[in-house]
Parts: sequence; structure tokens; C-alpha cells
Amino acid sequence: MLVEPKPTGTPSENKPTTPALAVWVRDLAISLLVSAFIIVFLYQPVKVEGTSMEPELNDQERIFINKFVYRLGEIQRGDIVVFHYPRDPAKSYIKRVIALPGDRVRIAAGRVYVNDELLSEPYVPAEYEDQSFYPETTIPMHCFFLLGDHRSSSNDSRDFGPVEERFIYGKAVFGYWPMDKVGKLR
Repeated sequence: MLVEPKPTGTPSENKPTTPALAVWVRDLAISLLVSAFIIVFLYQPVKVEGTSMEPELNDQERIFINKFVYRLGEIQRGDIVVFHYPRDPAKSYIKRVIALPGDRVRIAAGRVYVNDELLSEPYVPAEYEDQSFYPETTIPMHCFFLLGDHRSSSNDSRDFGPVEERFIYGKAVFGYWPMDKVGKLR
């Protein structure tokens, strides 16, 4: 004969606990909502098209851009930014910030000078350098001088001039595909 044990607690203590599956589904739903909020409103996944930012960013690489970082802080020299192409705002480009508003920039035989000092550019390998010239220009207020890291195959501020701040809408922060390039961008 089997005897069921008698409940020892109050009726509210004897209710069955929420099944583990329901808790897992609830936690998953909350995680998905938070993730969706972050991706939609803070970070945007983008695909790099072209070779102008090699070797840092390759053609078809997937990255996240932070869309709100410049609402909280300033654009810095060296940042990799995504912006609307000034000649066709329907297109987006990705380049590196070389000179800030008020800076004087010039390029002589492919060497970049900012405020008469040679810019150290460890992100531009020798095989991606070029021998271009660009006359000394003072960057207007609210504008930035942007160059691709693959200088010999980049359409950048050498062609279309300084880019107005209003065209810049994100900072490239993290690569997520391919797997061997997962991580924070330098």
C-alpha cells in the first residue's frame, strides 16, 4: 500500500513551481527583446563592400557600427566611420578619420602631414601606399578629412574633399564575420 505524504506547508507553499521550460522561454524572450533594442537603436550590422579599407576591413566582412557614440563624444583622429557619400547620400562609405576641424592636412608623395607633422599610419601597409599629392588644406569647422587604408584603391577625401559632420552616422566598432576576424576594430 502506498501512502501519499501529507502537505506540510500552507496552501500557497504547496503550489507547483513554474516549469523550467517556461522560465527558459521567458528569459529567452527577454534576451531577444533586449538584443533587438540594442541592434535596432544602438548598433547596426553592416557589410563592407570594396577593398578601400584593407587590411583592417575586407570586402564582404560584417561589422557592427555604433550609431550613437558621436552624440555622447567627439569624433577622433583614427576612428573608422561610416557616412553618407556627399555626392550621393543614398550611398554609404567607410573610411578612417585623418584630420579634424581646424587641422591643416597635406599629402606629399603619399605621406600624410597633419599640422606639418608626418602622420604615423601603422594601419597602411607598404603595398597599399600610393604616391599621391594633395595640396595643403585647412579642414573647415564641422568637417573631417577621411581616407581609406588601401590608399591606391580608395575613393576618399582626396577626391570629394572634407566630409561634413552631418553625413557621419556611425563608428565601426566590432567585426563579427568571418570568424577569424571577430573582435574590436582598431
